[in-house]
Amino acid sequence: MKPTGGSALAGIVLAAGASSRMGRPKALLPLNGHTFLARMVANFRGCCDPVIVVLGYGAEEIRASCAGADGAVFVTNPHPEQGMLSSLQCGLRSVPQNAAGVMFCPVDFPLIRQETAGLVAERFLSSRPPVALPQHLGKHGHPVCVSPEVARELLALPPESQAREVIHRHMGSAAILPVDDAGVITDVDSPEDYRKLGQLA
Repeated sequence: MKPTGGSALAGIVLAAGASSRMGRPKALLPLNGHTFLARMVANFRGCCDPVIVVLGYGAEEIRASCAGADGAVFVTNPHPEQGMLSSLQCGLRSVPQNAAGVMFCPVDFPLIRQETAGLVAERFLSSRPPVALPQHLGKHGHPVCVSPEVARELLALPPESQAREVIHRHMGSAAILPVDDAGVITDVDSPEDYRKLGQLA
């Protein structure tokens, strides 16, 4: 976490994956006139400053086609093959040191509503728990907010670990926000998932 910036939540959109099952970058998939990435950046922009987008595979193509992601800060994970934790750690290293916390989400949750991200941010900022996240139909979802202390724990994880190891460690004192938003648990990994979006959007 770098030593500059404001006291708001920082946002991290994880868009470094190979999208091997989809066959093309998920960040650039269109949905209702906007790309997945543009939708996610817009969702975060309402409650986060800065909004950091972590790229990896297809970084050049995504940067060249990122209409709607104005104002985002782009960083590139030099080793995206190491997995999502490495991308999250890459984003965390660009977070202002005095950020109130960090909200993060993979780019493949395009149906999350902007108001949902705002509600999770509001809950986090009002009570400052170690972790805050939404819940829909009993399932925990995205985006996830973490405190600066938890962010440092995530940064300290070895490459073979997973972020959920840290998140689960703090679930006993987490702020869980029930929401009427199926988008928080709807990730898009395959062409079939993408086709189903037409029924959900």
